Amino acid sequence: MSAEPLRFKKSSRSAANSNCVEVAQTLVHLRDSKNPTGPSLVADAAALIRFAKTR
Repeated sequence: MSAEPLRFKKSSRSAANSNCVEVAQTLVHLRDSKNPTGPSLVADAAALIRFAKTR
């Protein structure tokens, strides 16, 4: 049985051709929008939210 492929989404606030980070529906997989076939980073969603709130 194969796993369902991740679906990534770019922020609605990012420009069409800007450098962005995309997040998957899992909220723990991140990737560089310039390299959609490249590797993704797996991170703790709660920790990312805490970090973003401090910025």
